This record gives sequence, C-alpha cells and structure tokens, in this order.
Amino acid sequence: MTATMERRQTTGRTTFSGQEFRAATGCFATGVTVITTRIGEHGYGMTANSFTSVSLDPPLVLICVIAGTEGSDAIESHGHFAVNFLTADQEPISRFFSSKDRPRGPDSFRDISHWVDVTGCPIIDGVAGHLDCTLVARHEAGDHVIFIGEVQALDMAPDRPPLLFHGGGYRLLQEQT
Repeated sequence: MTATMERRQTTGRTTFSGQEFRAATGCFATGVTVITTRIGEHGYGMTANSFTSVSLDPPLVLICVIAGTEGSDAIESHGHFAVNFLTADQEPISRFFSSKDRPRGPDSFRDISHWVDVTGCPIIDGVAGHLDCTLVARHEAGDHVIFIGEVQALDMAPDRPPLLFHGGGYRLLQEQT
C-alpha cells in the first residue's frame, strides 16, 4: 500500500464521527501523566494526556478532565492538583489509574509508592517530573472541564525516558543515531 492509500481522509466533508475525530487526534504523540488530587483525607489519581504549559510568568499549566466525573469534582473541591510525568517503565501505573475498577478511598494509593508535596497532592515516586499546582481557573468546553493551575512546586529527572501515547497505544521514545 502506498502512503496515500493508507490515509483515512475526511477532506471536503463537513461532518465526521467522534471515532474519526479521536483517530485524527491520536496521530499526535503525547506524554502520559497521572493527575493527582485529594478527596477528603485520601489521594485520588487518574491517567491523562490532555496537559500543556500555558505561561512562564506566572507559571501556569492546564489539564482537561471529563466533566461531572469523580476526578473533575475532586479537583474543584480540593482546589489543587499535581501533574506526574510518567516514565517508560511506568506503563503499569498508567493502566492502574485508567482502570475503572481500581481501589478508591484509603486504598487508592496502597500499592503506589508516593509522597506528598506542598498542596497535599500525591507525587508518584520515580516519575520524570511533577508539577504541584493550585487551581486558578476552570472553563467548561464541550464534555470536558479545562483546569488551569499555578505551579507551586516542581521537580524533574530529565534523564528518565518518557512514556508516550500515540495511535491508541503506548510507545517508547527511540533516540536518533
């Protein structure tokens, strides 16, 4: 097959399905994060790849979370969130926090080695970096809520290879020779 035959085009069409939109956005490689916050006395985490930096001064980032979910409600209630950048060997952690059947409440971080930073959000051990944020704005957008946070604390280990997501699957970064 030639490259043009493999393409799934909607060029010239004004409508497309949600599945086509998801497949098109899946062509963009993203890093994998676990967003953490608190629900009362307990940590809460969820896998996400909708993250971006917004501003250097003040240091702002945004995350997108499905509206009306436990995660979006927890961020609004706690007023803080942390972004944990997963490494290539942390795919099991990503899968854990994306599972609907994972433990909740006091057991939510039982098997995940972590510590707590300045806002009280869990920080996962061994991540490539983290940003600990205070919620400064929220915006509804379609079926998601965009949360903007001001970074209060951060840490990084830039030599740890990142976990990536592309085309509906996990990927590893391959260095160019």
